[in-house]
Amino acid sequence: MTTEGPSGPHDLETVGWVGDGATGFVRLIDQTLLPGEFTRIACRDLPVLHEAIRSLRVRGAPAIGVAAAYGVVLGAQRALHGPERDMLRAVREACAYLATSRPTAVNLFWALDRMQRLALAEGASQQELPARLLEEAHAIAAEDREMCRAIGRHGANLLADGSGVLTHCNAGGLATADYGTALAVVFSAHEQGKALHVFADETRPLLQGARLTTWELLRRGVPVTLICDNMAAQVMREGRVQAVIVGADRIATNGDTANKIGTYGLAVLAKAHEIPFYVAAPSSTFDLSIPDGSHIPIEQRDPREVTHPFGKATAPHGVGVYNPAFDVTPADLITAIVTEKGVIQPVKAVTISALLDQGETRGPAPSSHCHHPA
Repeated sequence: MTTEGPSGPHDLETVGWVGDGATGFVRLIDQTLLPGEFTRIACRDLPVLHEAIRSLRVRGAPAIGVAAAYGVVLGAQRALHGPERDMLRAVREACAYLATSRPTAVNLFWALDRMQRLALAEGASQQELPARLLEEAHAIAAEDREMCRAIGRHGANLLADGSGVLTHCNAGGLATADYGTALAVVFSAHEQGKALHVFADETRPLLQGARLTTWELLRRGVPVTLICDNMAAQVMREGRVQAVIVGADRIATNGDTANKIGTYGLAVLAKAHEIPFYVAAPSSTFDLSIPDGSHIPIEQRDPREVTHPFGKATAPHGVGVYNPAFDVTPADLITAIVTEKGVIQPVKAVTISALLDQGETRGPAPSSHCHHPA
């Protein structure tokens, strides 16, 4: 573990790998400690990585996918150094175990499926397979970095100079391998010289907007104002917001989009105030195996996140709690979806299919290799 902070705004490396395929380990930023403490933690076995994903030490759909891909390498290592030395079995078990960490972010299952398909098709020796798996995990991380930059380029044109931009949760470099999705659009527009002012929802109950989004924006010199979640309507009515842009954890075939709880409400407010509502996500976030948002599993999290945020009791003992981590925004409330392939507008099944079919996509919809938990 190290507590040295990053030397500049462009060297976050939310999640990465240290060493070779046989003896290396996953290294990631512990986001639960930000913004007060910048700490990188080492995950040398699957239970530690599983806990890191589950407890949001690493979070954001693309970053979770990258972490899971590296986690499969950890699983292969166990077979390499263990008594049974059954590499394919170890890969399958690693996929099945990591798939139980978070149910909503489709990038997790996409990455696990891709890693397992490589292992099944590779034909490499027991000694060689961990290195090949590590190459594939590195490729997933590199592709994510490239796609984030492309999302930023495509989306920057949607933001006018002088705009106020509202965002929710954290969809920046901390949620991806680099640069972000929703924040990539902001960063790219800012780098073009556009004068933007971001309004960041605090994002209850774990305050990813307050703790993470504002931290990233300040480091890059983007003007930002933090607001409580329930202030969004007033800020819109005052004319301070000209666009809303958020990330996504899973997008159905018809464009219905799951994102951090509170996103749906912002979309309704944006519609009422005639403000464009944009979603930014890579093609791997689309789940074409489901027709609409009603099929997206919604993660229910620990009630103590609501009753005891950051360890302090804010509600009476014994009160009932409903704590869904995500909600689903219907496609008809989304003005456009920004992907690395371009902008989808209007948002409907036919326009989504047309854009995703342009060239080779990142991968298929999640398949039967790594089953989604309900």
